[in-house]
Amino acid sequence: MTIESILGAIVIGAVIGAIGRLLLPGRQAIGWILTIVVGIVAALLGTLIAQVLGVETTPGIDWIELVMQVVLAIVGVGLVAGLRRGSSV
Repeated sequence: MTIESILGAIVIGAVIGAIGRLLLPGRQAIGWILTIVVGIVAALLGTLIAQVLGVETTPGIDWIELVMQVVLAIVGVGLVAGLRRGSSV
């Protein structure tokens, strides 16, 4: 694992997490670092699921994989926000 792959995962995680957070209705009481962590996890899980389902890797943007990652990020942000809301009460 190189520094470029780590930085790439952080950047992709930030983008996926931010998109998931923006598409989730309502206000989420989680910070940007937690959003990035959720985005990284969603990106990794989305890629893993796409590979297990046999989604073809293409030279361009893999739209099916990207949609899986964003959906997982929406679910992840919602779960983390719900858990944080429940723990502060």
